[in-house]
Amino acid sequence: MLIPIRCFTCGNVVADKYGEYSNRIKAGEDPAYVMDSLNIKRYCCRRMFVSSVETIYQVIPYYEALRRRMSEIESEID
Repeated sequence: MLIPIRCFTCGNVVADKYGEYSNRIKAGEDPAYVMDSLNIKRYCCRRMFVSSVETIYQVIPYYEALRRRMSEIESEID
């Protein structure tokens, strides 16, 4: 997993908490509650977890669908 060791903004260590965060999220817990219980309260540190590589794989299908739709529209215009 490509999680940075420290938060880019405030410098708090975040990488040591990612394993537990990931396991608890996969178990079905609420991400906001898990971050609060792991004492990750600053939004800059929360960003480090939300924007990790694992999350991007959930977003990619939406961009692919958007790209397909854009190509359909372009073909209709031509």
